[in-house]
Amino acid sequence: MKKNENMAWYTFKKGITSENPTYVQALGMCPTLAVTTAAINGLGMGLAVTVVLALSNIIISLIRKAVPKDIRIPIFITVIATFVTMIDLLMHAYTYDLWKSLGIFIPLIVVNCIILGRAEAFASKNPVHYAALDGLGMGIGFTLSLFLLGSIREILGNGSWMGIHLWNFKMFMFILPPGAFITLGFLAAFFNYLKIKKEEAEKARAKAAKQAQAQKA
Repeated sequence: MKKNENMAWYTFKKGITSENPTYVQALGMCPTLAVTTAAINGLGMGLAVTVVLALSNIIISLIRKAVPKDIRIPIFITVIATFVTMIDLLMHAYTYDLWKSLGIFIPLIVVNCIILGRAEAFASKNPVHYAALDGLGMGIGFTLSLFLLGSIREILGNGSWMGIHLWNFKMFMFILPPGAFITLGFLAAFFNYLKIKKEEAEKARAKAAKQAQAQKA
């Protein structure tokens, strides 16, 4: 039971930390750079992707044994496109301003490499509960990444955050494409630095434990 719990927790958290799709794997760069001119845009896009990821992972995991290998990609895309269409229509009906801001990038979730990648690499090979956790973890990791990037760009570029005016000093470059690349680069470097330091600390602990064990022997 403990091993299963640990596996479930790892499956969920890896998308947020060690395998973050934005800052570690550098996936889904098109919407990441395009829609994060404001924090709310990043949050909205991230949540839309999270819903599609989780639901498509569940369905693909359920049908994985019945899907012929030769046509699995078209079937996966059809499943994903179904959920994207539902999200698109719901956002158009209930969050029109956000839907209008995100524009073409909502339909383009269909070809987002994060979603198809998780379907092919994980959901099609694992049970439903693990597939759901993987989709949620990757989606939440993507949402947090976009929200952080959008917040920094909005604060520096517009002097506001989530529609709240903070100051009059504005660096418009951060709203433009160069600002997106610069901010993303610094964030990716920072999170990868943290990952490397964590790996080095784990290696040091393992080495110390091995030496202590050798001395006892």
